[in-house]
Amino acid sequence: MTDTNTFTPVEQPKKKSAPIAMIFTTVILAAALIFLVVTYFDQKNKMVEMETVLTQEKDSLANELRLMVHGYDTLKTDNDTLMANLQREKKRIVQLLSVNATNVQLLKKYRAEIGTMREIMKGYIVQIDSLNTLNQQLVAENIGIKQQITEVQSTNVELTKAKEELSTKVTVASIIQAKDINAVTLNKKRKETTRLNLIDKLRICFTLRENPIAAAGEKEVFMRVIRPDSLIITTSPENLFDFNGNKLVYSASRLVDYMNQDIEMCIFLDNTGDYIVGTYSVELYLENNIIGRTTFALAKR
Repeated sequence: MTDTNTFTPVEQPKKKSAPIAMIFTTVILAAALIFLVVTYFDQKNKMVEMETVLTQEKDSLANELRLMVHGYDTLKTDNDTLMANLQREKKRIVQLLSVNATNVQLLKKYRAEIGTMREIMKGYIVQIDSLNTLNQQLVAENIGIKQQITEVQSTNVELTKAKEELSTKVTVASIIQAKDINAVTLNKKRKETTRLNLIDKLRICFTLRENPIAAAGEKEVFMRVIRPDSLIITTSPENLFDFNGNKLVYSASRLVDYMNQDIEMCIFLDNTGDYIVGTYSVELYLENNIIGRTTFALAKR
């Protein structure tokens, strides 16, 4: 018997190969990704380096500005206009310190302004040095002039002192002195007595000395009789005369026409009833000077 079922071999399906285009695209994308990653990290590193450089540059410029501020603080001058300019430039530097420069362009501008400010500062330093040199010269000249003035003043003082000494000598030399002063108490018969109950008058005789440099003319001699108890005998409480700015009581006085020659004169004082026992002092005054002194004594009755 013939098998009518004939065996027919089954064909296996063929495997499909990966598209070449897809593989190529994948490779390109992978390469691009790798490139981008490498580029990113490279740019990041460069940005970090740039930021570090910018920070260092900014810090460096800030330090320069601080040094300039300190430099302006040390600049001193008495010139008001120049001092105002210094303060204005210092204020500009302080304002520049507050600027936050975050890119290269700003830092370049920052650096340029600092360079300009540095040149301005150098100019001010030169001006101040010139002014200081000039001031030192003026001070030296002033010292020289002051020394000359001091020398002239010293000379004037010496001349004035010499003049005053000479004037004092002339004044002293021009004083009219009294000599041969004699004090006597008299009774009513003009006889000398020292007994209290017999005294009528006191007589003081003396000679005004010759003095060629004294001023001639009428002069008044004042006499003060001082008791043992220091009281002044006087005939009136209004008997006062000027002596070196003070008012002094006098006992008696007399006018005399002085002609620069020796002249004898006497001053009399009536008994006022004020005499007591003891030793008396007599003082003679002429033209604010005491010209002579003497003493006398009175005994009991």
